Amino acid sequence: MAETVNFTGAVDRELLKRAKVVAAKSETSLNALFNTELRHLVDTFEAAESAGNQNFRTLLDFSLGKIDDLTAMQTLGLDSQEDLFLLMAQAHLPMPRLPEQVTQSMVEELNALMR
Repeated sequence: MAETVNFTGAVDRELLKRAKVVAAKSETSLNALFNTELRHLVDTFEAAESAGNQNFRTLLDFSLGKIDDLTAMQTLGLDSQEDLFLLMAQAHLPMPRLPEQVTQSMVEELNALMR
C-alpha cells in the first residue's frame, strides 16, 4: 500500500458540502473520492504526456481557465464547441466556470431580453 501523507488545502465551502453528499450517497469517504479523482487526473495526464499527446494538457488548461474555448479549439483542430465539450466529457474534466462578473452580466442581458 502506498504511503499516505496529510496536506492542507482550501476548497469552496459549498463545494465541500456537495462533495460530502456525494460521498455519503456513494457510501464512501470524502478522502476516497478525492484520491480517486486526483489519481485519475494524474494518471491520464501522465499517460497522455508519455505518449506524446498534448491534447489532454490543452483540455486541462481549458478546464482550469488558463485558455479560452477558441484557443482550445484551434489547438485541438476542432470546428465546433460541441466537439470540444465532448472531448472534455471523454477526458473526465469539468467545464471551466466563467468569472462571477461575466456570469452576472449574461444574466442581466437575458433578463433584459425577457422584458
